[in-house]
Amino acid sequence: MLREDLLHLLNETLTPSLFKDYAPNGLQVEGKTQINHIVTAVTATQNVIDRACELGADALLVHHGWFWRGENPIIVRTKHKRLKAMLMADMNLIAYHLPLDAHVTLGNNAQLGALLGAKNVERFGPDQLVSIGEIDPVSAKTLSINLTERLGQSPLLLGDADKVIRRVAWCSGAAQDFLEEAILAGADAYISGEVSERTTHLARESGVPYLACGHHATERLGIQALGTWLEQECGVKCTFVDDENPV
Repeated sequence: MLREDLLHLLNETLTPSLFKDYAPNGLQVEGKTQINHIVTAVTATQNVIDRACELGADALLVHHGWFWRGENPIIVRTKHKRLKAMLMADMNLIAYHLPLDAHVTLGNNAQLGALLGAKNVERFGPDQLVSIGEIDPVSAKTLSINLTERLGQSPLLLGDADKVIRRVAWCSGAAQDFLEEAILAGADAYISGEVSERTTHLARESGVPYLACGHHATERLGIQALGTWLEQECGVKCTFVDDENPV
């Protein structure tokens, strides 16, 4: 398919214009006009770029792209190596950050909710990024075990491991500071990717356990769902490349 047709479809589906994001959404590096093979990944790392080159991909579609707000714009060292590889391969770099977190079916949080088997899901917080829903009653410890099996990474469980969880809130990535909002929303536990020192105290003192499941692990879901959807919708080949990250 043509790059412009792909971008039109993605922008129409993910509606990036509705978000005030930390990096540009959509096309970040221009490459080939014709796209027959897309590599999807969480982050546009050198490992991912190298693998995409090996696979002969025409485009790299990621959740975490480049050119973040406030970062040094100089193209040297790691940035230079990554960009040089993309340009030499004439490969497009396309990225969607908050729009892929928030999408109601393909998004990281929608996919995490499906993985949890959550029912009666509601959304709240900035850009409706945080979700809350009901699950079958389970202890926080058992919930942690279940997430380990489904995400392939063992969560850091903070707070009362024996607390029975019926109503859980979640937000993928670095959303630990939504814990307080989750508590106010009536959550028995809160799930996200990363953790801060202050998170431990709030989880202990509020009685609402916090499960830090890994930024990368909680954000593999959306980009994989987006790739599967593109294959079904457009017939374009999509290959997911996982550059493993314990964080």
